[in-house]
Amino acid sequence: MTTSTAIARLNAADPDFAHHLDHLLSWESVSDDSVNQRVLDIIKAVRERGDAALVDFTRQFDGLDVKSMSDLILPRERLELALTRITAPQREALEVAAARVRSYHEKQKQDSWSYTEADGTVLGQKVTPLDRAGLYVPGGKASYPSSVLMNAIPAKVAGVTEVVMVVPTPRGEINELVLAAACIAGVDRVFTIGGAQAVAALAYGTESVPKVDKVVGPGNIYVATAKRHVFGQVGIDMIAGPSEILVVCDGQTDPDWIAMDLFSQAEHDEDAQAILVSPDAEFLDKVAASIDKLLPTMERAEIIEKSINGRGALILVSDMEQAIEVANRIAPEHLELSVADPQAWLPSIRHAGAIFMGRHTSEALGDYCAGPNHVLPTSGTARFSSPLGVYDFQKRSSIIFCSPQGASELGKTASVLARGESLSAHARSAEYRIVKGE
Repeated sequence: MTTSTAIARLNAADPDFAHHLDHLLSWESVSDDSVNQRVLDIIKAVRERGDAALVDFTRQFDGLDVKSMSDLILPRERLELALTRITAPQREALEVAAARVRSYHEKQKQDSWSYTEADGTVLGQKVTPLDRAGLYVPGGKASYPSSVLMNAIPAKVAGVTEVVMVVPTPRGEINELVLAAACIAGVDRVFTIGGAQAVAALAYGTESVPKVDKVVGPGNIYVATAKRHVFGQVGIDMIAGPSEILVVCDGQTDPDWIAMDLFSQAEHDEDAQAILVSPDAEFLDKVAASIDKLLPTMERAEIIEKSINGRGALILVSDMEQAIEVANRIAPEHLELSVADPQAWLPSIRHAGAIFMGRHTSEALGDYCAGPNHVLPTSGTARFSSPLGVYDFQKRSSIIFCSPQGASELGKTASVLARGESLSAHARSAEYRIVKGE
């Protein structure tokens, strides 16, 4: 197979650099009107017809001859069977990764707290896990057991009572690694359904699929569109765009390493984005040469080529300070600081989903087994969003207990503010608690 790259070259000194960068970064994750309408129709059908709609859509979209909803339910025993069907090294890898992910996320768990003021008023916060979470997992050949661990384990660490997984099995394709990961992660129930119909089922519930409080997990444009429409009925993790990596390098890392790091995200799909920023023009040339040399050796060369040519870039900056400025402007999902002293630059990083420190820390380690979550904000949303974590599966309720003295004193302040807003019932409610004579 013949492959060739024409990766974009940008120079931060170019007067039009900001315009070119904005064009390179532009991405609209859910924009197709026909997809939008189709998803609305599917959601409506699931709400109205429940299990029957799920069976019909599974026949239509997944090519399965299913008779009833019972054909789309996997018992716990089937997950345990998957553990015996995968190889010993695969099981060990899943268990090591799961242990590391669990250990990291246990440190995120928040506890309730309170404090008592001098007059006896108690204020605090009660932290409570969600009752039920829904995990969407892509099915068939494009299956990611690592995503099962990254989504289910934080939910379980948070104390979620029931984790419900939906995974399509197109043409009967079942990924044993995905089911094994679900077993190890403690998933409670599994339904072999997918697409917008699965999201709708989780959001609204059917005769068989329980209604959840939050839907998490990656999916295609139909899944992303459905998550956007059911938000408010349930919580969602995020509307994720294509995977992306930004490597900031001082020019001293092996160019083959950097090229492969760029490939590691470009191979996800044609819309994935891989960008290298460096103050060393000669190094950028070396990486470009490595890209051309290594691309023909890749199993997913066609996808990588389209990604690199369509949305990739090699960006020349004047110095490392400007490299960091560009990184903050991009706010990448994955940021590799492939430099001599990454710790020195860390305080300057304001926007990134995950930061990989040093020449030996490849982004791939974070995808699978380092411990931190690989569900990360994309498309610049790291400016205001965080990685998925235990906190996404916990709710916080405010606690307010007023002593008679506290209620009397606070009532005076509340009365003034309520009457200033012309809300007399608010004012009088507070005033009733004011001790006479104060």
